[in-house]
Amino acid sequence: MSNAISRFSFPTLIHFGPGARKLAPASLTASGAKRPLVVTDRGVAALPLHAAFLSELGAAGLAAASFSGVFGNPVVSQVSAGVEAFRAHGADAIVGLGGGAALDVAKAIALMVHHPGHLFDYEDDKPGALPFDQPIPTLIALPTTSGTGSEVGRSAVVSDDTTHVKKIIFSPRLLAKAVFADPELTLELPASVTASTGLDALTHNVEAYLAKGYHPLCDGIALEGLRLAAKSLEAAVKNGADLAARGDMMMSSMMGAIAFQKGLGVTHSCAHALGTVVDMHHGLANGVMIDFALGDNAKRGGPALAERFETMARTLRLSEPTAAGFLSWLSELKAKVGIPKNLSAAGVSREHKARLVELSVADGCHPNNPVPCAAADFERIFSEAFG
Repeated sequence: MSNAISRFSFPTLIHFGPGARKLAPASLTASGAKRPLVVTDRGVAALPLHAAFLSELGAAGLAAASFSGVFGNPVVSQVSAGVEAFRAHGADAIVGLGGGAALDVAKAIALMVHHPGHLFDYEDDKPGALPFDQPIPTLIALPTTSGTGSEVGRSAVVSDDTTHVKKIIFSPRLLAKAVFADPELTLELPASVTASTGLDALTHNVEAYLAKGYHPLCDGIALEGLRLAAKSLEAAVKNGADLAARGDMMMSSMMGAIAFQKGLGVTHSCAHALGTVVDMHHGLANGVMIDFALGDNAKRGGPALAERFETMARTLRLSEPTAAGFLSWLSELKAKVGIPKNLSAAGVSREHKARLVELSVADGCHPNNPVPCAAADFERIFSEAFG
């Protein structure tokens, strides 16, 4: 990564590089915005970067307000509160500043400020879902973590407040108009958050590459995203001030989100279930489950899947370019960056297994998995993951 700011569109306009955040005020002004609402989470709101960013917006003549009611896995009530904040401020644009949760809530707020009904009326693939046919205010995104890649995504994942079941709201109209991917915004991330979000990015790239279907564009992006994460995740965790490693992880995160337009797989179905049942951070859930889920894929997959594992291993220049070699590397990486080796080590009780299996079967990610997964398969995966 060079220190120059690169500019390219894939799939949206991206400004990438140290200091890119400083270009955001001019972008808002050029769009005609005067009163942006900054949507962020409680953690980011307490950091100096939040106050500094609001000051930069003010210096550019923008009357900005901040909504920091995002915390944990996002739920509908947070979106509703954000819509109220938008209207109370008389806002005309939205700035998503934060990790995946804040960015997803920002997208959902952008949808609901002018669309009628309940957020889940717009759920992806829901029979009779309402159309995205009303204006959506200008939305720009500044990620402060390197995990979900939500800044370049066309969906928002939001949970029901009561059941905690995740719903996907999807439309190309939810794409940010511009992204300011500044690795300097991730320098204050704790090592544990760097590790869990980094495993999220890595999982996106791996599962997108393994997902069934023909999509060479996404396959190529996924392999390079995997290479960047493998190269720099441990360095970013162990030395948070390593700006080059932070840049690699931010790019890997965006590449994973772009690549999983192709689809995801069984790891994500397991992770979504863990988020619902025990409210586990999504990246951490992916990190705990990935070697167990992919191990099951490797055992049940045929020659074509074995070749995919071999390609990933060769991309990383592993001495053993096989599925076994790749999975061994993955387990070692988890240990190096402090991800629990299994569910028991992560503090999850076995009493949740039946519910975890039930929700995983119902999840929409595993149909894209390279091998079919039924309840018995999830039962086996979770049993192994408990150790």
